[in-house]
Amino acid sequence: MIFHKKYRKNFKLALLLLGLGAISCSDFLDRYPQDEVIDETFWKTQEQLEMAATAIYSRVKAKNFVDMENMGENTMWPQTHEYKDIGSGVFPVTQPTVNNEWRNMFRDVRECNAFLQNYHDAEETEPGAKERLAAEVRVIRVLNYSFLTSFFGDVPLITIPLELDDPEVYGERTSQSEVIDFLLSELDIAAQQLPEAIPTGDNLGRVNKATALALKARIALTYGRFDVAEEAAKAVMDMGIYSLYSTGDPQTSYYDLFTRNGKLAEGRNKETIFARMHKMDIIMHNLSREIQVPDQFARFVPTRSLVESYLCSDGLPIDKSPLYKDDTYADVFKNRDPRMTQTILVPGDTWGGRYDGRPVADNPDPSIYMVPKFSQDGRGSVTTTGYYYKKYVEPSAVPNYNRDDNDIHHIRYAEVLLTYAEARFEQGKLTQNDLDMSINLLRDRVGMTRMDLAFLTQHGMDVREEIRRERRVELALEGHRYFDVRRWKEGERLGQDIEGVKASWFPALSSNTYRKNAEGYLVVQWNRRFEDPKHYLWPVPQVQRERNPALGQNPGWE
Repeated sequence: MIFHKKYRKNFKLALLLLGLGAISCSDFLDRYPQDEVIDETFWKTQEQLEMAATAIYSRVKAKNFVDMENMGENTMWPQTHEYKDIGSGVFPVTQPTVNNEWRNMFRDVRECNAFLQNYHDAEETEPGAKERLAAEVRVIRVLNYSFLTSFFGDVPLITIPLELDDPEVYGERTSQSEVIDFLLSELDIAAQQLPEAIPTGDNLGRVNKATALALKARIALTYGRFDVAEEAAKAVMDMGIYSLYSTGDPQTSYYDLFTRNGKLAEGRNKETIFARMHKMDIIMHNLSREIQVPDQFARFVPTRSLVESYLCSDGLPIDKSPLYKDDTYADVFKNRDPRMTQTILVPGDTWGGRYDGRPVADNPDPSIYMVPKFSQDGRGSVTTTGYYYKKYVEPSAVPNYNRDDNDIHHIRYAEVLLTYAEARFEQGKLTQNDLDMSINLLRDRVGMTRMDLAFLTQHGMDVREEIRRERRVELALEGHRYFDVRRWKEGERLGQDIEGVKASWFPALSSNTYRKNAEGYLVVQWNRRFEDPKHYLWPVPQVQRERNPALGQNPGWE
């Protein structure tokens, strides 16, 4: 979130407090230390609670959430990348990112626990402020635990700040089902204390009731509690305060949401329920530049698998639609779900990948994208698959390092609609009316043919597969794909080669230096694997097991 001026000056102080957690300090004179922030002197006022809560918000995943897209098969990172290695199944128990996620998430849980243990005695200047702030912190603690249990399954369930000599530090892991029960109950408690209105002004970007309910719907869906997921998603829908972002133009609305125009601070976005917010010259990231970096390899590139997952504009997949042609690179983008061309760069688009201003023979205007670049010479963005993203790119942020203030969207109303439709289907309750009030709103935004149950039956299309396809294309490059593939038990997708464009489209790819499959498509990553059940969970980090052998290990990682 944005750190507002009245809190920013004390931000480091609050971080110091939370880093220390709950401590007890006294000397032989029973005097409190004068050079430390301690519990006995801090948790006294509403302002201090607000400072501490703001520090906790600062821990919410930012661009790192989008980086997790590299664990799925939608996106390819060109060089060595730890998330890519995890997604490929080729990584050891000593993988640094595995331990970093464990360590950082439990650090964040500890900070939340310190707040929730100490907030009660503070004096508030606004009635109900203490419980509201505590509810916000509960939701963020649940978000942290949702990552932990997704990665590791059973994890220690810790609700108070611990010291090194506490026996709980060396306890066993709590079963995943018990953790999920706790998370859902915590979200119920938080929802009762949080305001329903969309946060504005100084509260912009804070957690509200819809955040708690939408996160509850997500977690319940993940663990097969479809009735709970349906109820929570419908509760958000029935609030009537969220709607899909639109510019009024189906050809730009979806893309625009992920630029500066769609920032919560601009006031036009009633779709994003919770985001990690950024502010120019204060807190920025580098996502736009990494997607279209103008003189190196593009860090995120779409895969053939993602490109071919988009339906044709008639509502049929590419292997069924007479509209689909692939004679040329440009043909691939024609007559497709409009979200494809608002997510993936198309010849003729404005882009930032050639902002050096130097025209070349095949592209006299460097601000217009024409053809992919496969070899690096410092004069344009290079792609390993032949495709580039445009989603999440603010073109003006591409030329310079760390000049992007786009919001990172954690929970969108679109996800709530997708969750509702999936939960209804998995209970055998899905109707056409359900689709019309959920998935078809997403399609209407971009002018795509609506999903119709009779049409799917007529063309032999599986309803579950189409609901999952819808989630894939709507949430592409938002960090969800890896988690979805695993919860659907479709892990074999992660073990398949990562492929790109058809080599025959580009003379530059005729060389044998480029690996191709039997169909003539580029193969850009191979030797991937997915072992069931091993890769449905990460290993408990080796360093954590050395510290606490009682943690045990997940199946296949012993």
